[in-house]
Amino acid sequence: MAKRTAVIDIGSNSARMIVLERTSRFGFYLINETKSRVRISEGAYENGGNLQPHAIERALSALREFLAIAKSYKVRKILCVATSAVRDAPNKHLFLRRVRKELGLYIKVIDGDTEALLGGIAAANLLPVENGITVDIGGGSTELARIENKRVVETLSLDLGTVRLKELFSDRDADIKSAIAYIRKELDKLPAHFRCDTVIGIGGTIRALSKAIMQRIDYPLDKLHGFSYDVAKQKKFIDKIITAPVTKLKKYSIKKERYDVIKEGCLIFREILERLDAQAVITSGAGVREGVFLRDLLRNQNYRFPANFNPSVRSLLDRFCIDEKGMRCNYRIASRLYDALHHLFDPEQKLRREFLYAAKLLNIGTKIELYEHHKHSSYIILNDLDYGLTHSQIVTIATLVRFHKKKLPNGSVTKPLEALLPKSEALDWLSFLLALAEALNKDRSCPRFEVTYKEKLLHITSNTPLYLAREEIKNLQKPAPFAIVIATPQ
Repeated sequence: MAKRTAVIDIGSNSARMIVLERTSRFGFYLINETKSRVRISEGAYENGGNLQPHAIERALSALREFLAIAKSYKVRKILCVATSAVRDAPNKHLFLRRVRKELGLYIKVIDGDTEALLGGIAAANLLPVENGITVDIGGGSTELARIENKRVVETLSLDLGTVRLKELFSDRDADIKSAIAYIRKELDKLPAHFRCDTVIGIGGTIRALSKAIMQRIDYPLDKLHGFSYDVAKQKKFIDKIITAPVTKLKKYSIKKERYDVIKEGCLIFREILERLDAQAVITSGAGVREGVFLRDLLRNQNYRFPANFNPSVRSLLDRFCIDEKGMRCNYRIASRLYDALHHLFDPEQKLRREFLYAAKLLNIGTKIELYEHHKHSSYIILNDLDYGLTHSQIVTIATLVRFHKKKLPNGSVTKPLEALLPKSEALDWLSFLLALAEALNKDRSCPRFEVTYKEKLLHITSNTPLYLAREEIKNLQKPAPFAIVIATPQ
């Protein structure tokens, strides 16, 4: 696969392009995202589905500049797909020929099941979910994919979309009951077994709704991908958006660019949540575009990353780790310390994964600057560690890295994120163990050692003198009253 790949998704409401750069075999990160509200479906649903000339011209203008952006990034591969409005249009060949002739771009028109599959592949690989149903509400259609054990096992496409609903009902001042009846009739196509506790929300409508909910509840982390909420607690809020006049949508933290279709989108989403008996929603910042990229990247992997692989962690290490050998040594020592002492603060090993990721990432900030590298590392993790982890896990990793030096986590720093952090006792112990692991490798010899803890005595026996480590350990702030003894076999 090319080092840089652009993926363009021509939806009914918007056209979007992302540019992704590979850092290693499966590591990658986003370097550009561009969006244009081309509304290629505008006027189509009231004209037999035919794409209208003004909409086609907007799409061509946007695509022309998308390609210029991709060229500026020296993109070697461009993958372009079109969804509902284009695939349903009787005159789609006119549009496709013009794009191919004038821009040299080949557009692959994908069917609804493929669109659902791509969203499912993105969700299964880039969110911390094993099972659930993806719901991707677009301008012309809504796609669902059922995920079991991180595999897409079934897909479905429905003729429900925000622009479709707007043109068929809202623009004609039809009663909302007529729109609801239309939605429910389409939802009757859902098989009886399409029921689940967890819905994975994809698409602009659901992202806009999640952003509004985050502001409403003063959510402590400014990160949309992976944000989850309880359906029952937010039902009244969703109902308020559906019934609010457009002039009042700002009150509910809806951005102006979403005013035209957010009410229709929330109406569709509410009805789907009720039909699926969903209890919780997890928001996905990834969708069809990321699914197109991953289907290409993982084509020989059955569309799954290797077991225990995290693409965000790998990408951060690829880009920022300047000492791979030292990282591996710190990881080995930290793992050994955790396995020996976790019974004191994490008996069920619920925090092992977070701790070991922190051990890998704790020094990535050195690439930026040495003396405050722990702060740089923490900031990078908090803002760029996106995939496959819950918000609680991301915040925990970032906090451990921030305080992996001599002092334990500071309340003034952790308090704003307190709701997403583990109990302070566990946090203090994990922070201490990271600092201890670094101290033990102060001379960069990656020493072998044995560790025991008994009767408030932490005993470390090493095959090397650990002179520098002894000095460093004296200054560590401990999570509990105990003594540390370092011994060397005679």
